[in-house]
Amino acid sequence: MEAKYQKIKEIVERELSCSAHEMEHVMRVYNLCLHLAKYELGIDLDVLKTAALLHDIARVKEFKDKTGSIDHAVLGAEMAAEILKTLGYSEEKIACVEHCIAAHRYRSEVKPKTKEAKVLFDADKLDVLGAMGVARSFMIAGQYNQKIYSDIPIEEYLRDNVVRGKADGRIKDISKHAPNLEFELKFKHVPERLYTQEAREMAEERLRFVEGFFERLRMEMRGEL
Repeated sequence: MEAKYQKIKEIVERELSCSAHEMEHVMRVYNLCLHLAKYELGIDLDVLKTAALLHDIARVKEFKDKTGSIDHAVLGAEMAAEILKTLGYSEEKIACVEHCIAAHRYRSEVKPKTKEAKVLFDADKLDVLGAMGVARSFMIAGQYNQKIYSDIPIEEYLRDNVVRGKADGRIKDISKHAPNLEFELKFKHVPERLYTQEAREMAEERLRFVEGFFERLRMEMRGEL
């Protein structure tokens, strides 16, 4: 890894401690970005690599915030800008990286406008699907003391625990969430939200695995298997 990216990686490592959003996640997203970029024309790899390394830098701050006022994508963009200024990045490059980070979140009103932002968004979402996505969802469930499975009706859950009552709204009380609810609200809709063809094809394959897993979990929870 080039020296400047290694420096950024070291800065991010000092900020991250969340089990499901640690450096391993960051590097998977980084590598997925490089893979997806091969299928897209006109990608600024410097912007993409930098944004990929910094995209979750504010995750721990959001996790520790009990007020619910911190959005790690928004704060992360601000933190990234300050870091990149000290590393000599141009204002233009910094603005591009800021947009990528601000727009990478699934539950966000900021939508990716640049090719680099779209690739980062797609790469980050791919990591919530497949075997890795299932594993991470249960790491997060344990982190927030969630149930393994919740049989609350989706409409009731949307009304009681989701901002604006929409599937892409922010969760009010994360401890009342559960992996199967995240599947219903987010995971199964990921392919249709992606921007690049390669990511959509990868997502469809990964989603089939997740669908099978949660169907099996539902049956076992009900004693049907």
